[in-house]
Amino acid sequence: MELNYKLVLGSKSPRRSELLTKAGLLYEQRVIETDESFPNDMPIESIAEHIALQKAAAHEGAIAKEELLLTADTIVVYADKVYGKPKDRKDAITTIMKLQSDVHTVYTGVVLKSADSINAFTVKSEVKFGQISQEETESYVDEFKPYDKAGSYGIQDWIGFTRIEWIKGSYTNILGLPMSQVWDALKVY
Repeated sequence: MELNYKLVLGSKSPRRSELLTKAGLLYEQRVIETDESFPNDMPIESIAEHIALQKAAAHEGAIAKEELLLTADTIVVYADKVYGKPKDRKDAITTIMKLQSDVHTVYTGVVLKSADSINAFTVKSEVKFGQISQEETESYVDEFKPYDKAGSYGIQDWIGFTRIEWIKGSYTNILGLPMSQVWDALKVY
């Protein structure tokens, strides 16, 4: 797809970069570190979009007329608790053990921001983990080091191939960027 603007990815996520590249989109990566906190009373389904909006706001005034900024954030939710990136090895193992043998939800908030407009939306997917042993979990965390991944796992890693029974919704959403919805939104600009 030929874009009418220069796409700027406001994320350092290697998975988001890979998804845009595989979709054949040219872009520049421009990251500004931002606060990823959110109000305690915020509805869970609004959190990822709220953080993506904060990431976009950090670029305020730095977006040229011919540019379109793309920011995103992904969270995992299980039993009404948000699981972002793990703090350390122990946190990653504990999170995976909580998610195993049950269904959790993945929300990705996406923001497309030009110099004079903004489009924000959230995409939801569900993931059913199979049973995973403590030993398998520790081995996974030690080998794949999922410290930059919401929910402490990557669906594209060993755990996704061997311990995820099914998904409902967008696979790329679970990777960190719902490409079908992003593609459609990009065509509007």
